[in-house]
Amino acid sequence: MPIDDDRLDRARQALRDHGCQVLLVTPSADLRYLTGYPAHALERLTCLVLPVDGEATLVVPRLERPAAEVATEGIAIVDYPDGADAWALIPPAAGRVAVADSMPARHLVPFQRRWPEARWETAGPILGPLRAVKSAAEVEALAEAGAAIDRVHQRMHLWLEPGRTEAAVAADIAAAIRQEGHATADFTIVASGPNGASPHHGSSDRVIQAGDPVVVDIGGTMPSGYCSDCTRTYVVGATAPDDFLAYYGALQEAQRASVAAVAPGVTAEHLDAVARDQLTAAGFGDAFLHRTGHGIGLEGHEDPYIVEGNRTPLTEGMVFSIEPGVYLTGRHGARIEDIVACTAAGPRLLNTTSTDLTYL
Repeated sequence: MPIDDDRLDRARQALRDHGCQVLLVTPSADLRYLTGYPAHALERLTCLVLPVDGEATLVVPRLERPAAEVATEGIAIVDYPDGADAWALIPPAAGRVAVADSMPARHLVPFQRRWPEARWETAGPILGPLRAVKSAAEVEALAEAGAAIDRVHQRMHLWLEPGRTEAAVAADIAAAIRQEGHATADFTIVASGPNGASPHHGSSDRVIQAGDPVVVDIGGTMPSGYCSDCTRTYVVGATAPDDFLAYYGALQEAQRASVAAVAPGVTAEHLDAVARDQLTAAGFGDAFLHRTGHGIGLEGHEDPYIVEGNRTPLTEGMVFSIEPGVYLTGRHGARIEDIVACTAAGPRLLNTTSTDLTYL
């Protein structure tokens, strides 16, 4: 995806606003966002150096220079051979220095030793708000990812059936995620029966049985770098447990109400409260174990987080999940998740498969 010409300028302004003199970014979604370069995280140092005043420089191992040149435009590249001191290529800075949240210790500690006058800050508060507001092109990339993962959910009847293990179903889903256009399958949660009560169960050798509710939470990364994430809950067979049916309808209504509340100016915590209050009123508030959602973009989880205490007002271009759940330990669980874009007119659903309970 073409990179907006002003991303580095906006990052510089954010540095000024936070009183920082320089930003250091090693391979990560932050680096890809700022430069377009999907660099591999290696033991060798790759680092974008962005001073608040002055030109950006990308320091790369010499063997990585060809790939960096293809991916970046308008950024000076400095390379070094194996065995050289890469950190010596970067003039030390004093004052406040922001480093990408994901910078590994093996790269940060040498900076700290060489820059004794620096005061170190994490760059999350600087870059997170920039990345949280997507351009129109980014929203369309996420819509493409959403449509691709929807197509996988629409094929669930091919794999989810009694007598198969969760792990076998998950393997089929992972292959389908790639078949439907993703570069990678990042996660495949297939949580049947009592495993559905664990929000991050994954998959296991448990054999799926007739009548099981099954939570299927899946996602991947598209060639554009943008991610998908969508959860539906299915019932294998013709009938579901009565106690499951008692809360699935309430969950569906809570999820729909939270989606409908999306609008510019509404706070992130308000969306969480909408879903949580409805489930509490229905008697299932204690079974809703996690936040209502998270931002999505070049990472599966990023700003804004839809959680109590986050008073960030939504703005046009923010994209995030709405995914309340109900989890009854030892019995079963359910989650419904859609990716939603905030627009001037309200919510735009980037997942369009039905949230009605599906029997397979």
